[in-house]
This record gives sequence, structure tokens and C-alpha cells, in this order.
Amino acid sequence: MTKAEIAGMIDHTLLSAYATRKDIRRLCKEAKAYKFASVCVNPNYVAYAKDHLTGSTVKVCTVIGFPLGSDTSCVKAFATEDAVKNGADEIDMVINIASAKNQNFDRVEEDIKAVVEAAKKTGKEKDREVIVKVILETCYLTDDEVVQACIAAKNAKADFVKTSTGFGTPKELDGTVLPNGASVHHVALMKKTVGDSMKIKAAGGIRSVRTAIDLINAGADRLGTSSGLLIVENWDDESNR
Repeated sequence: MTKAEIAGMIDHTLLSAYATRKDIRRLCKEAKAYKFASVCVNPNYVAYAKDHLTGSTVKVCTVIGFPLGSDTSCVKAFATEDAVKNGADEIDMVINIASAKNQNFDRVEEDIKAVVEAAKKTGKEKDREVIVKVILETCYLTDDEVVQACIAAKNAKADFVKTSTGFGTPKELDGTVLPNGASVHHVALMKKTVGDSMKIKAAGGIRSVRTAIDLINAGADRLGTSSGLLIVENWDDESNR
């Protein structure tokens, strides 16, 4: 895989609550320079990022129901419609995690479907294709729940399943913080479940070439990371070792 190919798999991400307009301008400038797949920003910066990416191939991605997934479906659908109207090309939505833990996967599917339908309908009105990625937040789910959530996303006709927000805070009973990002295990499980019917985005804790390679080999088609520059700049040296 070449440096250009890995760059084309990266969603250049900045979801900090205190990101400034200057930070978003820099993010967009870097994404254009490296030809990343997209910039991933909070909804309040969608229109601003779109303006700064005019004339480039870089897409604007935003997050819905982020990071808890606990908004009601109608709120998620409205937020999706608003984001697409503001210029979003890709929507990364968080599933209703509580419904998944309650084993109510019909409810999970309905929630995803509301976002998918809002994204596709509004995208059609704006004469552009809108991609929907479904964040499972795997750090909170059992393997069976990951599988069932993938099936729900597939049934709802989403385009991607995604591992994580990067904001999850799973803990042991004694308070020990557990891993919260992408893992080879979860990516491989998701790939086994959806096969070639959907694409897979790995996100959370991807900070090195080695991690990126391992996740791609496990089945990831897209990488969400704030370390895109580091990965691309070190790709040729590290990927050939």
C-alpha cells in the first residue's frame, strides 16, 4: 500500500469541545495537502469546513448523537438533516447503546434507520450522495452485542460500521480504566459479520503506522484518527519493515 492510498483511507479528525476556527482551518489545509478521505468535525463546524474544502476532493464528515448515542431517534434524524444541509457528506452516528445493552436490537435498528433515511433523503435533495457510518462503541459491548449491532446496521442500510467514538470510558469495578478504541479483534469480528456488504471504519487510539496496518489487515476500510499526519509522514519508513 502506498502513502497516497493510506492517506485516502484517513478521516482527519478533530472533535475537541474547544477546537477553534483556526484549528479547523489547519485541519482542512492538512487534509487538502495530504488528500485525506475527509475531515471529521463537530456539527457546528460543518459549514465552516465545507467552505474551506471547496474545490478539493476531501469530504466533510460529522458526528450525530455523539458521543453517548442517547439522543432520541427524531433528534438524531433532525440533526442529520441539518448537518447535510450545512454541507456534510458523511454522517458518523452513535447507536443507542442502552438499547443494545438491553438486547433490544429492533430498537437499535430503528434508530439507525431514522438517521440513514434522513441522510439519504436530504442528500438527494442536495444532489449528492451521503454516507452513513454507524458507531457501535465496542468497548461497552460483548462480542454477541457487536454482532447483533452490525446486523442491525446492515438491515438499516447503513454504509459502514465503525468501532468507537474514542470518548468511551469503560472501567473495571475497582475503577481501572479499560481500552476504549479500535482493536484488531473487534474489526475482525465486524468484518466476519458484515462481509463485503458494508465497509468498516476503525477509530480511537490509532496513533502509529503499525496500528493502522494491523487494523487494515483485520478488515478496516477507513481509519478515524487525529494522528493522520504522523501516520502518513512515517508510512514509507515503517510500513516496509
